[in-house]
Amino acid sequence: MNPLELSPSDFRRLADRLSALAEQWLKELDARAIAPTTSGTATEALFAEGLPEQGLKDAALDALGPVLAGTRAGNARFLGYVLGSGEPVGALGDYLAGVLNQNVTAWRSAPTAVSMERAVVRGLADAVGCTGFTGSLTGGGSMANLMGLTLAREAKAPANEQGLPSGVVYASTEVHMSIPKALALLGLGRRSLRLIPTDAEWRMRPEALEAAISEDLSAGRRPLAIVATAGTVNTGAVDPLKDVAAIARRNDLWMHVDGAYGALAAMAVPERFEGLELADSLSMDAHKWLYQPVDCGVLLYRDATAARRAFSFTGDYVRTMSTDSVEGFAFFDESLELSRRFRALKPWLSVRYHGLGAFREAIRNDLENAQRLATLVSEEPRLELLAPVPLSAVCFRYVAGLAEEERNAFNTRLMARINARGRVYLSNASLSGRFVLRACFVNHRTTPEDVRTVVAEVLAAAEELRAS
Repeated sequence: MNPLELSPSDFRRLADRLSALAEQWLKELDARAIAPTTSGTATEALFAEGLPEQGLKDAALDALGPVLAGTRAGNARFLGYVLGSGEPVGALGDYLAGVLNQNVTAWRSAPTAVSMERAVVRGLADAVGCTGFTGSLTGGGSMANLMGLTLAREAKAPANEQGLPSGVVYASTEVHMSIPKALALLGLGRRSLRLIPTDAEWRMRPEALEAAISEDLSAGRRPLAIVATAGTVNTGAVDPLKDVAAIARRNDLWMHVDGAYGALAAMAVPERFEGLELADSLSMDAHKWLYQPVDCGVLLYRDATAARRAFSFTGDYVRTMSTDSVEGFAFFDESLELSRRFRALKPWLSVRYHGLGAFREAIRNDLENAQRLATLVSEEPRLELLAPVPLSAVCFRYVAGLAEEERNAFNTRLMARINARGRVYLSNASLSGRFVLRACFVNHRTTPEDVRTVVAEVLAAAEELRAS
């Protein structure tokens, strides 16, 4: 007998238990403390006994209760980082994808999965105004940015064969950490990243970008690419994409847009992303503003030939024999990955169930909630709004009775106190040396009442600190 065999009836019994746990989790989600009452010692202890030699059978699932109890609850008031809310129909798609266990590397290995992913990518490109772009789903924005910059390097300073790449990449001072990481991995080095100052709204300054390129050309350096950001992680700023694209074209540079946070909002407010369609490559995260369960990043590019130039290197054991344009297609010719999970099933099922219109409405609700919080902060004399709110990130701090030199330390302690209370979860940012509280709305569950709760919790936590 196969030692790993599971009968269909046994599978159904186990699946029913897991479905019951998932249903209970969703039912209780709003009432759960976002930050679980646990510690590093406690979570390590859960797994201290190691992996069993003999299987526990159904009893293996008994340990899931403590696992869930120690898990952060992404309810309507989880507003930390830039993390989507895990839309449940998408989660069901993820579940089925695991059962089907397709390797979405080439059409011959996963026919319908490959065609579905290509359709999802085309549909998302259309939805953000980049009709005609192709691409693939990735683990997230970091992988998409790495792949996008690989396309840029191989287009402007080919190094796949001989190595030793060199050149300069430009981005604003608000660039995401994944960009210098990518340049390090590509052999260009983090010092090849030239940071361009931003304006009062935290957007890249085109005139400073143009000056930096001219300076590098005069010094004999080779400009390669510009990374514009569509939704900076701190404030949600959108660089002037149309202006950046014009500079890139004039100087024959690749334009990559890091839209991991913000680009999918172009579905709802395209006017805020004018010039997005001028990019050579674009990263987006469906597990952010399409609310999908992680992981589900997206890389789009204008020219599939550039992707094949960067990534195509095939051994005989995976060589595709068909000359048919569909049946001969292989993602591994246009992607860093060879083994690839069936990521497309969750957004495909989720969008089919709800419709693109529902996602556009949910994004607009997030944008409105961010403006609502900004207004409440501005009207509260004990709080200070520290940046414009072009998308859905709201940066503010508590200031009442505090000298400027006291505010960073107090707000650092305040964030920890807010999150420990369990009703609201915020993250932080640093703006011109100022520690700020940051609420980011990419959560389809959040309501106006939840927004009001944010201010109430911040003030309550501050009073606790001042009284202690």
